[in-house]
Amino acid sequence: MSLRERRHTTHEVTNQPPPLPSHDAFANDLALAEAVAREGAGWAAPELSDLGRFVTSDETLENGRLANVHPPVLRTHDRYGNRVDAVEFHPAYHWFMEASVRAGIHAGPWADQRPGAHVARGVKLYLMSMAEAGHICPVSMTYAAVPALRRQSDLAAVWEPRFASPVYDRRQLPAPDKEGALCGMAMTEKQGGSDVRANTTVAEPMGGGEFAITGHKWFCSAPMCDAFLVLAQAPAGLSCFLLPRFTPDGEPNAFRLQRLKDKLGNRSNASSEVEFEGAWAHLVGEEGRGVRTIIEMVNHTRLDCVLGSASGMRLGTVHAIWHASHRSAFGAPLVEQPLMREVLADLALESEAATVTAMRLARAYDSQEPQEVAFRRLATAVAKYWICKRAPVHAAEALECLGGNGYVEESGMPRLFRESPLNSIWEGSGNVICLDVLRAMAREPGSVEAFFEEVSGVDPRVDAAVTSLRDELADLDAIESRARRLVERMALILQASLLVRNSPAVVSDAFCASRLGTDWGRAFGTLPRGCDVAAITARAGVA
Repeated sequence: MSLRERRHTTHEVTNQPPPLPSHDAFANDLALAEAVAREGAGWAAPELSDLGRFVTSDETLENGRLANVHPPVLRTHDRYGNRVDAVEFHPAYHWFMEASVRAGIHAGPWADQRPGAHVARGVKLYLMSMAEAGHICPVSMTYAAVPALRRQSDLAAVWEPRFASPVYDRRQLPAPDKEGALCGMAMTEKQGGSDVRANTTVAEPMGGGEFAITGHKWFCSAPMCDAFLVLAQAPAGLSCFLLPRFTPDGEPNAFRLQRLKDKLGNRSNASSEVEFEGAWAHLVGEEGRGVRTIIEMVNHTRLDCVLGSASGMRLGTVHAIWHASHRSAFGAPLVEQPLMREVLADLALESEAATVTAMRLARAYDSQEPQEVAFRRLATAVAKYWICKRAPVHAAEALECLGGNGYVEESGMPRLFRESPLNSIWEGSGNVICLDVLRAMAREPGSVEAFFEEVSGVDPRVDAAVTSLRDELADLDAIESRARRLVERMALILQASLLVRNSPAVVSDAFCASRLGTDWGRAFGTLPRGCDVAAITARAGVA
């Protein structure tokens, strides 16, 4: 062989997995597809399959990459010194926004009230999050704002049709001049964070439900939205307001963007600091009852936190199994190596439990039956705590399954890992959520009974865990310091009960033996003996 012929032989690529091909991310996710049929959204399956193929296409994946390597840029002034308070995004970001709004992820269930509409919409968010999670922020907030806005019927009559429009209109214009609108929120302040009652932003009455808002917000998510739900101190106490980017006379509102946050992840989305200088706003709900008004928005956003974290777990599981199925080490494919099988099966268990729980929660939002309303009040917080808390650990283990390749940006795994802590922080970090669970149990005993009715009577292993949990709840001494332990147990019991009811025995048996038993290690890949890890892994892979 000549020197010329040998020149590139060392660059021959072997034993590397091929790219994960475009596929139907809905139909290939057996736990998800089964849940859609079970939870009342089977009518949406054809549309969900279309979206499942869309989110794995080469074009979508490339736009997801571009939206994250070209983060938004703040423009406070124009060339002449006039304030514009605008954020510029890469075209890929707008491409995703248009796709998600067209799919109705931002407000579909409020316009289409078929049974299962919230489930169908939840699946769409789950799928789209896999491709690009950052743009989901304004989409989610618009969805969640509607039930809060309905506490003020005159405002809802004007703004809900704008939010429900299937058209994404990115122009910075007064909402009446646009084909569609989006809603953000601005709650937390420098000195308070989650303690919104410590807010210092002031709302001065102007008459007729109109107020002038003066103060700051430490986090204003998606500042290019057309309106924001804002908390401020009115004469009667902390109240909720709708603050649009433009005043009713079409002039720019006194909404001053100070800077954009430089965040760990969620890079495609803009999060800002903002100041209000007598900004025009309208009261939503009863003055002095701002937290009560905003609570439904919070609950719907927490549902999306669960959906987003479940989506990330599914994405990590798929990539880990694909890599292990197409790479060999020590004389055999990784997927056939006993220890790797344990890790992959454990990741798959966690992912399926998260997916099944998220879909059950979404179904609860499709119903106004008192039992379902009570169940979702408690179960949403419980699931939000645990599933979102597990997401970063799951992402790290899935990344590690790819070895050094997983640590390289091109794999997509670092982006998944950076995104993974966000949902645990958004709408209440771990301690806040656990305290909210305790508060709900104390103030709304119906939610406790609805929760226990949901999880009881399905399996002796689950029932034994329920009995132990009831005993622990009866011991009220220093219960606040044990809140994380209690909420974790509640979440695992809920997940186990759902898997026993709905998933194959190989899945539910392994979950109960590990998560409800004592023979389970601290890391993924430490399942008890006797679990059918090959069957669990095969169920979770991409055909």
